[in-house]
Amino acid sequence: MMTSDDLETDRSAMIAEVALELCGTKFRLHGRNAEHGLDCVGLAARCLSATDLVCDVPNGYSIRGGSAEQISEVMILAGFLALPSGEPLREGDIALVRPSPVQWHLMVRTHCGFVHAHAGLGKVVLTPGEAQWPIETVFRIGEY
Repeated sequence: MMTSDDLETDRSAMIAEVALELCGTKFRLHGRNAEHGLDCVGLAARCLSATDLVCDVPNGYSIRGGSAEQISEVMILAGFLALPSGEPLREGDIALVRPSPVQWHLMVRTHCGFVHAHAGLGKVVLTPGEAQWPIETVFRIGEY
């Protein structure tokens, strides 16, 4: 019999697996599908949909601005737990990072680093190792 911990682990592994499969996908601001391109929100949404989680994905936002509270609200509604930045990361976690004082960015933790939509490189990439920017919040799939 599958326990809630097993289900959480399966979903986390699926999030990480889908993120890795999307590496190489073209970057596109407000992009929501791999054919036309993804931004970091679109990447997170694609990973969520693989676990059958559906959320109201925001659109029309600026690449700069917004708040951690707004982002956390959307992630919590999608079924994630918001954990403090010092929480040890697990595969499938989504990290909210701060690349600059006016910018937020989502990255998916995998067994070998972070997958994220990199605007400068123009594609979804795997960055090995630890996060290159300060982590504000860790989002972990919760029970539902």
